[in-house]
Amino acid sequence: MSSQTAKKGMAIASMVLGIMSVTCFSVLAGIPAIVLGHIAYSRARRSPEEYGGEGQAMAGFIMGYISFALVPILAMMAAIAIPDFVKARSTAQQHACINNLRMIDAAKEQWALENKKTVGTPVVITEVNAYLPNGATPICPAGGVYAYNVLGTPPTCSLGEKLGHQLPPQLRVER
Repeated sequence: MSSQTAKKGMAIASMVLGIMSVTCFSVLAGIPAIVLGHIAYSRARRSPEEYGGEGQAMAGFIMGYISFALVPILAMMAAIAIPDFVKARSTAQQHACINNLRMIDAAKEQWALENKKTVGTPVVITEVNAYLPNGATPICPAGGVYAYNVLGTPPTCSLGEKLGHQLPPQLRVER
């Protein structure tokens, strides 16, 4: 019995490698699964009493072939999905930046009203930040730097022109 189990080793190895190739999407495990599976399958067909493991060998090389079929499908899906994810991330960063600019603009105007400041007055950033939710200058999600600018001029992001991180006219607070 133990000698028969020892001679099923190639079939078992093929099945294990086949499972790994499908679950881990690894062609590197699929190649030996196919090779070992075919060798073990042909041995088991010729001499089932001595070798055995025909089903395990077949499962191993079938899963090895399946892993080869999955690779191009996954590559195509990645080629389609990755650019969309990158675009969605960039758009989300742009919208978050515009929202930060809107909050800075509103805080500037609230500061100006409460301190009776007029258009063209330089902004005191530390005082304006008191009107922001966290009490500090927001952080641009794309790594830009915010400039508060003088009253009457909307705040800007250093990535404004390059990535569209700028406050649209309809979102600006008018005095």
